[in-house]
Amino acid sequence: MRQLPETDRDAIRLAQDPNFPRWLEQVTATGGCAHPVHLTGSSTTLDGTTGEILHHYDTRTEPGERLLVRCRNRRATICPACSRLHAGDTFHLVRAGLLGGKNVPATVRYRPRLFVTLTAPSFGPVHRSGDACRPRRDGGTCEHGRPLGCGAVHTPDAPAVGQPLCGDCYDYTAHVLWHAHASKLWDRFVIDVRRRLASAVGLVQSHFAQHARLSFARVAEYQKRAAVHVHAVVRLDGPDGADDEPPAWGTTELLADAVRASARRVLVHTPYSLAVGELALRWGAQVDTRPLRANGDGPDDDSVAAYVAKYVTKGASETGAGADHPLTTREDIESAPVSGHVRTLMRTCWRLGGLPEYEPLRLRHWTHTLGYRGHILTKSRAYSTTYAALRAERAHHMGHTETPDTLTERHWRYVGSGHTPGAALIAAGIAEDIARNREAAFDALPNSDGRSV
Repeated sequence: MRQLPETDRDAIRLAQDPNFPRWLEQVTATGGCAHPVHLTGSSTTLDGTTGEILHHYDTRTEPGERLLVRCRNRRATICPACSRLHAGDTFHLVRAGLLGGKNVPATVRYRPRLFVTLTAPSFGPVHRSGDACRPRRDGGTCEHGRPLGCGAVHTPDAPAVGQPLCGDCYDYTAHVLWHAHASKLWDRFVIDVRRRLASAVGLVQSHFAQHARLSFARVAEYQKRAAVHVHAVVRLDGPDGADDEPPAWGTTELLADAVRASARRVLVHTPYSLAVGELALRWGAQVDTRPLRANGDGPDDDSVAAYVAKYVTKGASETGAGADHPLTTREDIESAPVSGHVRTLMRTCWRLGGLPEYEPLRLRHWTHTLGYRGHILTKSRAYSTTYAALRAERAHHMGHTETPDTLTERHWRYVGSGHTPGAALIAAGIAEDIARNREAAFDALPNSDGRSV
């Protein structure tokens, strides 16, 4: 035994414990969660009329007197099991807004719909993959003595891709502040699209909500240059949302024109700073608006939903932008496993976060996301269902529902999280088995094309 690795010794110890079968049931119930939350306490269900105890559960009968519950972390680098569940929920959330289902009518697939991509502006030239990176016949150098071009052909996974040609020329301050205001820029963009649609058909802008509603779901994605760009499904509904047909003037072409015009027009000003001044922040010049058509002439709805679902589970280490955990000191920045470009962005976040005029942006708190403060996925209220509704539906399917006319008293206390080395190995095996069984069941479905989320 002493010659075995610590992980193997710990797994054998667990397997020899008399309470191992029940512990295994708990780990399986969490789907093989990599970092389960440990709770201790009790739950008592009472008849609402008579006060009779219908059911009582106490963790004192559990292994270690603890109950394991999912961590629900969306990042695959943190918890593969919970990230798969989150990806599945995201897929159904986005898909319901495209094709119907989950209390959304199937008629939404015939509405004006776009798959929109909005990019960040340029903060300085960076190395690119594909053909010759940045060829220049006349050569030349910048004021810092570095070449203005690059004739190399980089592979997509080359370390140089996304790195600035000259770090001293690159506008790291604008990059960080653009991230910090990206969510506000999106809000301004949505408002302006509504206004442009109203103006295009002769409506008073304040009366737009009486005639139509703009519904959307958007996901933020980090590019190779560590700058966020936005993918969004945008749909035009009637004033009551998904249950209401849009007005006759609502066409895909009109919606696309409004989106393109608003992307070029909207801007957000940063707070004035003696060190930086006031910056006017806009979307980048590259704007893509692809119609989603019910007749198949356009991107496939399921593919769009699967793309969004796949991205929301990516960790920072997968995208090469930022870190998966908050950084609490400047020393954390220096030890983070990131590229020099990303480290400089983190240092810029930390420096700007110390200025009083930028205090509301909480840049030091968001250093690990390079200043980006928004959620990875957001949606309008009427786009489709919610994560909470999907979780409630899953709980109902598994029989975890509240009985009518009953009262439940809960007393829970957090006592820890995570696994021992041997437990982590067993949980990872359970998570892998569940994922493999899920893929096999999906592939066995009629008309399955082999995709899985």
